[in-house]
Amino acid sequence: MKIVRFLQERQTEYGVIEDDLIYPCKGDPFNGIVRTPHAVSAHSVKLLAPVSPPNIICLGLNYRKHADEAGADYPPAPLIFLKPTTSVCGPDDPIVLPDAFQVGIDFEAELVVVIGKRVKNITEEEVPDAVLGYTIGNDVSNRTAQFKDGQWARGKSYDTFCPLGPAIETDLDGDNLDISCRVDGVLMQSSNTSFMIFSCRQIVAYLSQCMTLLPGTVIMTGTPEGVGYKRTPPAFLKAGQTVECIVQGIGILANPVVGSRSA
Repeated sequence: MKIVRFLQERQTEYGVIEDDLIYPCKGDPFNGIVRTPHAVSAHSVKLLAPVSPPNIICLGLNYRKHADEAGADYPPAPLIFLKPTTSVCGPDDPIVLPDAFQVGIDFEAELVVVIGKRVKNITEEEVPDAVLGYTIGNDVSNRTAQFKDGQWARGKSYDTFCPLGPAIETDLDGDNLDISCRVDGVLMQSSNTSFMIFSCRQIVAYLSQCMTLLPGTVIMTGTPEGVGYKRTPPAFLKAGQTVECIVQGIGILANPVVGSRSA
């Protein structure tokens, strides 16, 4: 089942999408949804990020080849950082280049785990019952700020730097999915989540040992090789481009890149 969140007549609703039709639902995915019989065209509504997360938890260096291209050792445990919820945007929403950083902005296609219920201290075997499903994320990164600061918080935190969508797929094996990224149709990243250092089960169980995972929490599981800053020459995002992040079984998350709002 593919769950979407959309705006219709100024009201935010959940729905189930099939082909180009959305069936609005009563309730929400975390407490139970009931599908209604009257569909609307997906082209007639505005798709939003499929969840409004209470927390955004991210992994760094979780693909071996990405760690290799970064010249970094493989982490012995999941390498965790956070993004603020104010960085979230949805399908087709613009990625806005910051005022002071019109260059150095990078793309990172990622599989995203969506937590379905409140959990703490769970085992790997209990993880499937805690997961609502999977969506796509783009961990947009200001490399200039990231490398200048020596830690990642500021470089990952700008408004619009966390596109999510287009849907939450509830019936997938998150540890064996093709993942890729295109910029203006040019393939930049191509891998499979089976190449992650830490599996989805390992990640969720590990995180639950140190923090309570709330319903709607999103966990960005890391990006594969091919990011812009490691290319020769570097391939940073520019205004006018379109970034597409693709994950098998979920779809395409597309976002245009625009200059700063003040500019």
